[in-house]
Amino acid sequence: MTQAQISQPKIKLWMAAIKPPMYSVAIMPVWVGTALAFAEKKVFDVTVFCTFLVGAILILAWENISNDVFDSETGIDKNKHHSLVNLTGNKQLIFWLGNLCLIAGLSEILAIAIWQQDPTVFGIVLVACGLGYIYQGPPFRLGYQGLGEILCFFAFGPLVVTAAYYSQTQTWSMTSLAASVIVGIPTSLILFCSHFHQVKDDIAAGKRSPIVRLGTAKGSQLLTWFTGSIFPLTLLFVLCGIFPVWTLLSWLSLPYAFKLCRHVQQNHHQPEKVSNCKFIAVKVHFWSCLLFGLGFMI
Repeated sequence: MTQAQISQPKIKLWMAAIKPPMYSVAIMPVWVGTALAFAEKKVFDVTVFCTFLVGAILILAWENISNDVFDSETGIDKNKHHSLVNLTGNKQLIFWLGNLCLIAGLSEILAIAIWQQDPTVFGIVLVACGLGYIYQGPPFRLGYQGLGEILCFFAFGPLVVTAAYYSQTQTWSMTSLAASVIVGIPTSLILFCSHFHQVKDDIAAGKRSPIVRLGTAKGSQLLTWFTGSIFPLTLLFVLCGIFPVWTLLSWLSLPYAFKLCRHVQQNHHQPEKVSNCKFIAVKVHFWSCLLFGLGFMI
C-alpha cells in the first residue's frame, strides 16, 4: 500500500492532501441554515451567505491543515504520503499556512458581525473552532479517544447550521436545531468512514477510534444504522409538521447510502478496497443536504 502511494504522480498526492470533495462539509451547513431562513423568514442576503461560505471553507481548510501537523507529531501519518507535512517536509510552513486560513476565515465571520452589529454569529463560530481544535490539537486530542464523531456532529451540525440561520435572520429557530441533526449525522459519517482503512496505524499511534474499539465488522454494522437514520428522522420531522414535505427530496440520495453500506459491509476488512468509502460518504452528505435544503427553498 505504501509503495503504491509513493508511485502515484505528485499531482494525485497533492489533490489527496487538499481533499477538494471534503469541503462540502463546510458548504452544506451554511446552505441548509440559509435555506431554512428563506423558508421561515423570506430573507436571503447574498452578501452574508457568500461571506459566511468563504469563511467556513477557510476555517475547514485550517482544520484539515492543522490536523496534518498534529498527526505528524504522533507518528500516525508516517505511511500517509498525501499528508501535507510529508509532501513538503516543512511542518512549520504548513502550521502557519493553517493559521493564516483560520485568521482569514474568522475575519470573514467577524465582518458579518460588524455589519450586523451583533457578535452572536462570531461567538458561535468561535465555539465551533474550539471543538475543531480539541478534536486533534494538543493537549486534548479527543479524536484519539474516539470522540471525534461527536465533536464533528456538534461543530458542523447544531453550531454552523444555527449560525448560518442566525446570520440571515438575527433570530433563533427550533426548526434550525432539528435541521442541524439531519446535517450533523452525515457529516460525522464521513469521519467515521475514514477510520476503516487505517486501523493498524491508529493502533500503533494509540488512537482509539470507534473502528479500533469496535472492530471493522461491528463498525460496518453500526455504519448501516448510522446512515439509515438520516431518512426516517427526516420523515418523522415532516410528519410532526416541523419540516415541509419537500425536504423528503433528500431521500433521492438513498442510492448513495445503499452503495456506501454495501461497499463497507463487503470490504470492511480489506484496507485497500475500503479506503475510498469516505468519498462515497461525502456523496451521501452532499446530495442529502443539498436536496434537504432545496426542500426548504421550494
